[in-house]
Amino acid sequence: MTTSKSTVAILGPGGVGGLIGALLARDGHRVVCLAGQDTAAVLSRDGLRIESAQYGDFTAAVEADTQLREPVDAVFVTVKQTALHQALDRVPAPVLGDAIVIPLLNGIDHIALLRERYPSARVVAGTIRVEATRTSPGRVIHSSPFANLELAAPLDDFADHLRHAGLGVTLRTDETAMLWDKLAFLAPFALLTTRHRSDVGTIRSDRRPELLAVLDEITAVAQAAGAPVTTDTVLSFFDRAPHTMKSSMQRDVEAGRPFELDAIGGAVLRAGAAHGIETPATARLVAEVAHQANQES
Repeated sequence: MTTSKSTVAILGPGGVGGLIGALLARDGHRVVCLAGQDTAAVLSRDGLRIESAQYGDFTAAVEADTQLREPVDAVFVTVKQTALHQALDRVPAPVLGDAIVIPLLNGIDHIALLRERYPSARVVAGTIRVEATRTSPGRVIHSSPFANLELAAPLDDFADHLRHAGLGVTLRTDETAMLWDKLAFLAPFALLTTRHRSDVGTIRSDRRPELLAVLDEITAVAQAAGAPVTTDTVLSFFDRAPHTMKSSMQRDVEAGRPFELDAIGGAVLRAGAAHGIETPATARLVAEVAHQANQES
């Protein structure tokens, strides 16, 4: 394992980004958090404070700024899809250069956008399984007994840094399969729990026919896109999930926050149209969630 330390920027130091940044900073890496002026001021003064049964409670000192002003080794993009375009203004392409860019966003469309925006950088598709919530600027509660990354690139040295900091890391070779593995579960989970204001246990028992219809559509789209995803595989995830589990989209709608309907549901519909796969059940859910949210806003 390489022992040299990295300089890593965190674009959007919320729950996920804050946790990753704090773990890397605690392990001796230089971490620069990019955020709005008020949040950057808090982080510069107080650092990132983590509460975690897995990693312990600790505070990590970090740097913070409103814009990237010098080259770094890597950037984690951990904003919501709804804030992505505005957030990217904090990372000028000439400053970023050939750095590694790891977006941990829902959906699939952001990969092409980032590669177009940063043609000299190495944009690596990534996903993360974690429950981490920002309770205030620089304060993160990590509530899951895991924080596991998947990265679709041979980043052996950088993956070693992440593992040494305490993160789980799996390197994969098939970017499309990795992204659709996540979306094939996330899309039906987010759409159905949000539409019916129910946890996953209620969905899989009371709404099972609708769940199966949506899974059949989404896995057909995934297969057409080149990912070996099956309805049975995704259904097994649903059946093993904790009964009370809710989706982040559902929580965002309940709290009146912007939510990622287009990044999650829209991505499925666009991919279905591109591959000639009909998705009526999914399209109906997307329309109903949008209507429901408009009525409540």
